[in-house]
Amino acid sequence: MTTRTRRETVHFRHPFRIKGIDRELASGAYEIITDEEMIEGLSFPCFRRVATMIMVPGAPPQRSAMEMISISSIDLSDAQRIDASAPRD
Repeated sequence: MTTRTRRETVHFRHPFRIKGIDRELASGAYEIITDEEMIEGLSFPCFRRVATMIMVPGAPPQRSAMEMISISSIDLSDAQRIDASAPRD
């Protein structure tokens, strides 16, 4: 099975929460890692998402460490939508 990993940076203007993470995250840039696998048997390349992770600073007292946390792509989209619709500071 062919797999690929995509990396992107998303920006949040306000502190935010994502389901599955037990703390509020600060505004700023966050790396999103998406693993996808190729759907076999098609006449063209097509991939499906199998995992989405976000890199966040470690929980206190380990703030200097980074954590990779598995999240739902829907929960990420919801957090981005809420951030975009929040009033600007």
